[in-house]
Amino acid sequence: MKRIMHSYDTKLLAIEMKQEGYSTREIQKELGIKNRTQVETWYRWFRNGELYRLNQPVGKQYSYGKGPTGDTIEETLRLQLKSSRQQVELLKKYKVLEKNWFQN
Repeated sequence: MKRIMHSYDTKLLAIEMKQEGYSTREIQKELGIKNRTQVETWYRWFRNGELYRLNQPVGKQYSYGKGPTGDTIEETLRLQLKSSRQQVELLKKYKVLEKNWFQN
């Protein structure tokens, strides 16, 4: 199966159409998008403030590189801080679990 890379502008247009109340099927037909979950994924990224993900290459997640990057230095720093905080929270949860394992 060949992967299709939709342009950043197409993705933004799909998001705008979704905000205006168009159905996913209507957006697919209008913009020539084959997979309905693609439109929903782009819209979810928009709602979560993850617009930088609209520029990631097909089949690649931003986390496989050197970390999240944004369109500006400030956005990149904000994303890196968010990622670091998530890692710290995960480690805290793991330490609690680890402590419980050895107490039993």
